[in-house]
Amino acid sequence: MTVEIDGMHCQACVARVRKAIEKVDSAKVERVDVGSAEVTIESLLEPLVLDAIRNAGYEARPKT
Repeated sequence: MTVEIDGMHCQACVARVRKAIEKVDSAKVERVDVGSAEVTIESLLEPLVLDAIRNAGYEARPKT
């Protein structure tokens, strides 16, 4: 799953998002860059990953 993330502006934001995603059981972070993240998850975990990013203070949505 690739996620578009609004509000990330620096490496501290990248670290915050990575840490939030890593707290979701079974989510494997492939890549986090300013503005997006790539995560390997089961589809059932998608809402949990999106919520984790939102709880970290960023807007997140699946990339289409």
